[in-house]
Amino acid sequence: MAVFLHRLGRWAFHRRKTVLMAWVLALVALGSLAGAVGKDADAQLSIPGVESVTALETLQERFPDGAAGGATARIVFRAPEGRTVSDPEIGAAIQETLAAAAEAKQVTEVSDPFQDRGVSADQTTAYATVVYEVQPNNITDEARADLLDVGEGARGAGLQVEFGGEATQAAPEQGIAEAAGVVVALVVLAITFGTLLAAGLPLLTALIGVATGMAAVQALSAVVDLDSATPTLGLMIGLAVGIDYALFIIIRHKELLATGTPAREAAGRAVGTAGSAVVFAGLTVMIALAGLAVIGIPFLTTMGLVAAGMAGVAVLVALTLVPAMLGFAGDRFSRWPVPGLRRRQAALATTESWGTRWARFVTRRPVPVVLAAVIGLGVIALPALDLRLGLPTDGDLSEEATQRQAYDLLAEGFGPGFNGPLTVVVDATDAEAPDTAFVATAEAIAALDGVATTAPPRPNPAGDTATITVIPSEGPSAAATEDLVGDIRDLRPGLREQTGSELAVTGNTALGIDISEKLADALPLFLAVVVGLAMLLLMVAFRSILVPLKATLGFLLSVAATFGALVAVFQWGWLAELLGVASTGPIVSFLPILLIGLLFGLAMDYEVFLVSRMREEHVHGAEPREAVIGGFRHGARVVTAAALIMASVFAGFVLGPDATIKSIGFALAFGVLVDAFVVRMALVPAVMTLLGRSAWYLPRWLDRGLPNVDIEGSTLERHTPAPDRELADARR
Repeated sequence: MAVFLHRLGRWAFHRRKTVLMAWVLALVALGSLAGAVGKDADAQLSIPGVESVTALETLQERFPDGAAGGATARIVFRAPEGRTVSDPEIGAAIQETLAAAAEAKQVTEVSDPFQDRGVSADQTTAYATVVYEVQPNNITDEARADLLDVGEGARGAGLQVEFGGEATQAAPEQGIAEAAGVVVALVVLAITFGTLLAAGLPLLTALIGVATGMAAVQALSAVVDLDSATPTLGLMIGLAVGIDYALFIIIRHKELLATGTPAREAAGRAVGTAGSAVVFAGLTVMIALAGLAVIGIPFLTTMGLVAAGMAGVAVLVALTLVPAMLGFAGDRFSRWPVPGLRRRQAALATTESWGTRWARFVTRRPVPVVLAAVIGLGVIALPALDLRLGLPTDGDLSEEATQRQAYDLLAEGFGPGFNGPLTVVVDATDAEAPDTAFVATAEAIAALDGVATTAPPRPNPAGDTATITVIPSEGPSAAATEDLVGDIRDLRPGLREQTGSELAVTGNTALGIDISEKLADALPLFLAVVVGLAMLLLMVAFRSILVPLKATLGFLLSVAATFGALVAVFQWGWLAELLGVASTGPIVSFLPILLIGLLFGLAMDYEVFLVSRMREEHVHGAEPREAVIGGFRHGARVVTAAALIMASVFAGFVLGPDATIKSIGFALAFGVLVDAFVVRMALVPAVMTLLGRSAWYLPRWLDRGLPNVDIEGSTLERHTPAPDRELADARR
């Protein structure tokens, strides 16, 4: 593979205009397609086959005129201080607002709070439910804007008017987050290379790759429903790994230029050696992300495949566009030096780097380093024992958002459980007396602990199915509400025997529980598939059993510490104000398994980058300790820069308003920093020192059975390329 990649790098360098034009044409074509057929990524999270989703499907079938499954919103009114919503002037303003809402696009029905028990006991708060003819992902921006504009008249009368519910949520915008990550990445690259030209190359190629990949994702949205987090996740991964992969190849190119290697040959060798590591790192990321498909949850499968596709585009960019851009730079690679860094760059070439000094320290004291790292990460991981899962609510938004203010007004006026109602579906098709079954079910539920109120059963026109709305005593994210869902479901056997009916529970809280259970059941299979395939891939790359095993165990420490930090910040509230976390509560239910897939792939990036240089030293005859130091000397700089860039890109998304994106960005940024600086740059050299030559042990029978992919590029030592045109000219 090294020889093939070497030839590819030399060809891309020489045919740089062709390569650049191909990428530009791909970007234009996909961008045009996306503009023509793409749509907003705002699909709702759903898991086919679980009780809460099946119950919604039953409602759509049995209540055909009830807008079951259609989007809903709430308009919440708060009377001025000292007045009530029943005052004639205030009531008239509310009715005018409701009449305007009924005329909004895509709206089919608006309830009257004065007729439908929508007024709080103290008469200060009222709400109306707005029902749409379409599901949330089909609401247009124009229809959403129509609804949000109807409150101006009531506000003029002194009322506070807020809007909440799924229908009011638009796809989040992350422009500031993206810009912040890119700026930090540029600063790190400038410090790493010392010149603006070299610093700009990985950023430019990564942006071209991200733009191409995101255009493809947008075009894909025409045939696949994407939720709002999927494109953002793809953007995170594409930008982070795109910069990192380009950085790894460009740093190797710069090292080869410093030895006097001609520019074209330097690009070819950089792609043949560093590019091999990029291929294996990218494949590991793609396996980890695509492995989400084994869980059997559609939105996670889509997330994983989109992110894996973005990683694949980053690999292709690194192997083709990066050497092409190096061709345009030619011998002017060091143009535009950054003021004040020239002396630093010169010192790096003549003095022992901090990476070398750190490696010598670690290899002299491997046991204390291992103990300190393991104990430290174990302490950070302790909060993970209190991990609770759920789905995001309007209460997780910033305090300035109208959805959050509506949420708080409803909780204050009607109780905290009002924001998390449960819908119990009673199927009495096999019951002898359906009405009796409906009443018995409602009475049994009302007697449970944790129930604030229950609405009377509402049967369908056929009289064989009814819904019962249950208001819990606690909020939707409270553990007591989760327990209540389980208690209601536990009534099923007794009611079946007593009345012949079946019940099912749905609603966001029930959906969150079902997602958590589905993920918990799928986690062992996911880990087995992803870790097994990745270990096999690393075994092929490093021709070792212990190195992949060590890499996997190190990852488990990283992910445990990341879960601990995630719980401490987003569930317990530590540093929440500093990080802009509006409210604390359960961790979004799909984040742990998504985080495992993402962090495993990214962690293996650093393992490949660092250990491939150690193996390269080992293959060339270095003693075990010197191979660790030598590999660390070459790899520490790129891993440091790559980790800082990747963490800055992820951390930039913490600045965004969306709570789910904020938690994903924080977890990835923290996980990358911990894995790169504690596990890969402390534990890895320490453990490699303790293992010595046994680190590279591979049974002969396995050695014969595994393909030799030559990740360290040793075959290039025997490979003599055809003379470059520039060398031929020099000989003349």
